[in-house]
Amino acid sequence: MKGLSILFQPYQTKSFFTSILIASLLWALPVTANEQSEPARLASHALLLDISLAGTRLIAVGERGIVLISDDSGKSWQQKQVPTRSLLTAVFFVDEQIGWAVGQDAVILSTVDGGDSWVLQHRDKQYDDPLLDVWFKDRNNGFAIGAYGLFLSTNDSGKSWDRRQISEDDFHLNAISSLGNNELFIAAEQGHLYHTVDGGYSWTKLPSPYVGSFFGITGIDQETILLYGLRGNLFRSADKGVTWQKIETGTEASLMAALVQRNSTIRIVGLGGNILTSTDQGKSFSLRVRADRKTLTSIIETTDGQLVMTGSAGITIEPGDSK
Repeated sequence: MKGLSILFQPYQTKSFFTSILIASLLWALPVTANEQSEPARLASHALLLDISLAGTRLIAVGERGIVLISDDSGKSWQQKQVPTRSLLTAVFFVDEQIGWAVGQDAVILSTVDGGDSWVLQHRDKQYDDPLLDVWFKDRNNGFAIGAYGLFLSTNDSGKSWDRRQISEDDFHLNAISSLGNNELFIAAEQGHLYHTVDGGYSWTKLPSPYVGSFFGITGIDQETILLYGLRGNLFRSADKGVTWQKIETGTEASLMAALVQRNSTIRIVGLGGNILTSTDQGKSFSLRVRADRKTLTSIIETTDGQLVMTGSAGITIEPGDSK
């Protein structure tokens, strides 16, 4: 998911959302060798942190190893059994069949059948560090990033994972995003940003426009990126992070995830039911706050144009042309 180092900053927000996430990490059930997720009667209303598209199928992940799939644009959901009860924070698919989910205890799950079945590829109880995001270039090469500088890489579809250090700092690595080709960005804790132009072989630290934590970074085109995070801070760069412009958001609620729709409308969602919308390539945004004020953690556009979001109340669906 993208940007959950807010979990490790309990004094920077007093939201109920943060409290339950911290509880999920610190007081999770003990891990056992034969651990399996358990059916949840109201799984689509549970705490869900991220969502991905696998072809036309939606896959959402969240607390206690919940993995949900929907083949009707989110109207109905089916829970799948997975070999963990750890909190799952992020999910990523490279195509309609192959995907990964990551979470607490450095858990990495993989699927080769569109999310119908999952296997455990990685777990590290020694460090107990959560993974917070996952990204793959293709079916073989990918990265998983997380708390305290945790950075894992694979070149064999996740059959093996190598632990690497991309910085001397131990800041939480919150979100990883691609501009295409071999160019990637990582948004991190305390205003840190990392950039690679060689597919992740080497990383450099970028100048930062803000000293607070970033929870997400999203490419608009090959030059333009949006960077967002704590206390409603949002920045736009038209030169790949060399210079930044602060964008007014009208909120101090933390911003967690962004989406560029097929019609080029940009949405950013966050704590307290905040939804930002831009129709000018991210140069300005309008703010709308949902009546339920439930925290939103990720957003995706379905093949039929619906907006499906995850958060503290599970799945939320809105029409794609909503203001």
